[in-house]
Amino acid sequence: MKRFVIGVAALLAAACILSPTTGQAQPVVDAPAGLIRGEAVDGVSIFRGVPYALPPTGWRRWRPPAQMPRWSETREATRFGPACHQPVARGTSIYAAAEPPTMGEDCLSLNIWAPEGAGEAPVLVWIHGGALTTGAGSEAMYDGARMAASQGIVVVSINYRLGVLGYLAHPELSAESRQDTSGNYGLLDQIAALRWVEANIAAFGGDPDNVTIAGESAGALSVMYLMASPQARGLFDRAIAQSAYMISTPELRSRRYGDHPAETVGIWLQAQLGLTNLADLRAMDAQDLTTRSLAAGYAPWGTIDGQILPEQLVEIFDRGQQAPVPLLAGFNEGEIRSLRFLAAPPPADAAAYEEAIRSRYGDLADAFLALYPSSDIAASVLATPRDALYGWTAERLARRQTALGQPAFLYFFNHGYPTADEADLHAFHAAEIPYVFGTADRAPPRWPAVPDTPVERGLSAAMMSYWASFARAGAPTAAGQPDWPAYGRVRAYMAFEQGPVVRARLMPGMFELREAVVCRRRVAGSIPWNWNFGVLSPSLPPASPACR
Repeated sequence: MKRFVIGVAALLAAACILSPTTGQAQPVVDAPAGLIRGEAVDGVSIFRGVPYALPPTGWRRWRPPAQMPRWSETREATRFGPACHQPVARGTSIYAAAEPPTMGEDCLSLNIWAPEGAGEAPVLVWIHGGALTTGAGSEAMYDGARMAASQGIVVVSINYRLGVLGYLAHPELSAESRQDTSGNYGLLDQIAALRWVEANIAAFGGDPDNVTIAGESAGALSVMYLMASPQARGLFDRAIAQSAYMISTPELRSRRYGDHPAETVGIWLQAQLGLTNLADLRAMDAQDLTTRSLAAGYAPWGTIDGQILPEQLVEIFDRGQQAPVPLLAGFNEGEIRSLRFLAAPPPADAAAYEEAIRSRYGDLADAFLALYPSSDIAASVLATPRDALYGWTAERLARRQTALGQPAFLYFFNHGYPTADEADLHAFHAAEIPYVFGTADRAPPRWPAVPDTPVERGLSAAMMSYWASFARAGAPTAAGQPDWPAYGRVRAYMAFEQGPVVRARLMPGMFELREAVVCRRRVAGSIPWNWNFGVLSPSLPPASPACR
């Protein structure tokens, strides 16, 4: 991918990347953004809490991120910046940190892990998950030091606005916008972070012409948004989507696919909070606004506005209008074991289950029951949302990138270990992350502890190498491990079990069933495709010639 000229300052910085301070305990980099002092630990230069945009506070709340001017003094970058505002209590979730993060509205920062002495190294930009509601790039499990040290790549993690502060659409916000649109502020933050990386990463030893975006769950949803957004085009060269979900998304002013218009949701939320206008919303305390919005039932999503997100993801990918880049995508066998709120309550018995499915899926009921039989209802109610959300999306991404002539690599994480399996959390949602980053010892306190054994270390080394080599050259490889074939016509995929195993045709019939269901809903135009599957599904629209 070619770039426009970065600028004289960036070229000068690239010419002396880290060389004046290589090996020192506090490396100083002269980047176009300004002088930045980090720390060196075990051969890795680490820069934390580096701002990539001006604080989105005051009148900048619900505005696109504004570029940070070059700072005049050396900026200390040895501490993480605040997490963006999010709900504090997460109960006994396995994803909850020991202590809630320090939060603030001035949260648009990123973190960099660079091998000492690096030059033109591949760059991996990590976008955290958390339902666009929680999370931060500073979470310990996303620490990039081991990947940087062992794989020779530069790792970047970012913060972006969350919840109501990141995704609210509102008529008054649209009116004050030059584009007559609103929402998508968190997505615009991610785009701003990528622009910062493009302009500055050479000073840290990274190659701005070799950037991979990667994310899990809502981070993978964000990867798809970025692939679909014209404003992000050219800012990355490859994409990794771990447990993505290509659901229908609210449109700015139209009620389509059963979703209320995003601006209407903004007005509704304003009323729920007892406020009368945008000024009142901007005057609210950021944490109070975040907490009360969530309690009122507000859920953050991207907004289809014709500009930042031109159309529904399925439509953009069907037309081949997404970013034409190599892709690595996959999902986990036990996604729903740690997300059981997504599973429908099981019917009383097999007869009730079959009756519910047949009444909802009509002529597709036999195909559904073949995949999710009444003989094991407990397993079926877990597999149904897993496949409808994550499995279908992963294979759809692989198919659509392949159709563009881009290599696509599909995986299925089906690895268990004693503490997880004993808790009925085999291959749960996000279980692959510590293997990718080599951070099993940095997982949250309630996370099923990964044993320090040769099998676990070997699997982590293999996955880290596959991910890093994909970021380096667009083809995942690992020394001493199977070659990972592209998805292609044989529908190849890599299964991560006790180790990596090459297989083909993942779950025959799964993709075809979900694709048929979504196609009929798209033709009908009034039914979303999100969490409404299985016994929670509305009645299936009739077959259509458009869905052959």
